[in-house]
Amino acid sequence: MTETQSLLGKLADVVSLGRTDRVTARLKLEAFFSEAERGPFAPCTIAHYLADLQDSTEDELEWDLRALAAADVVTDEETVEAGFKAEALMPSLHVNLADDYRRLARFDDAERHLTAARLTAGVLGDDAYGDLIRDVLTRVGEAIAARDTSRMETNPSTQAQG
Repeated sequence: MTETQSLLGKLADVVSLGRTDRVTARLKLEAFFSEAERGPFAPCTIAHYLADLQDSTEDELEWDLRALAAADVVTDEETVEAGFKAEALMPSLHVNLADDYRRLARFDDAERHLTAARLTAGVLGDDAYGDLIRDVLTRVGEAIAARDTSRMETNPSTQAQG
């Protein structure tokens, strides 16, 4: 098993745990994040999942911003073992940020990230994961247009992965 496959397996286990025990899952992911000395793919992925386990939108935003910053330097060499190109991270990362900003009533920032998510969505496959992200894009876009700040289940990392 490669390092990437091992990381993804650990993350899948912790994400499953997070559905029933958010605090323990958050602590485990924070430990993974502090130990992540590999290339930027590990911190990006861990921060992406950590965002979903936060109790406040402000904390979720902080972790989503960390994930995006790390994603900017992730290479295809790092993601090939996970079965996708590095650019495929961007639609999900940007739509999560759009949703964070929407819930904080920062609609200009939300629109900016929604636009970035839409512009990068062309890299998504014609599969269940691609459909999921496109659906989230639609729902977040509708909520932004309605100036709705309520929490809704939009985050792909808390749902079934394709």
